[in-house]
Amino acid sequence: MSHISKIELEVSDLGVLSQACTRLGLNLVKNQKTYVWYGRDSQKCDHAIKVPGAEYEIGVLKEGGRYELQCDFYDRNIERAIGRKGGFLKQAYAVEKTKVEARRKGYSVLEKRTETGIRLHVRMS
Repeated sequence: MSHISKIELEVSDLGVLSQACTRLGLNLVKNQKTYVWYGRDSQKCDHAIKVPGAEYEIGVLKEGGRYELQCDFYDRNIERAIGRKGGFLKQAYAVEKTKVEARRKGYSVLEKRTETGIRLHVRMS
């Protein structure tokens, strides 16, 4: 049975979310007002994330000063792209948010990929 799931990620910056999507090969479509899921009707949203190879989309809904992400994991291509429970997307958002905040404070950031993941080096300039 298909249903909409909330991805447990606190998104406060749409620009950072866009960068995280780009990192994963996804496309944040700003001002798209509905997203596709298994249900007969499109679900309402403020923005949407298109996942290459997936029929369904991820809805981005504004909730106060934050954004909530919703999707239907019935389309297995969603999970392949963003990870189980959105894990890859959560990691990509955290990396991009860290880089933005460090640069905002005047630090330089060096990103290095390792065999086990990503290492960020933040230096005071």
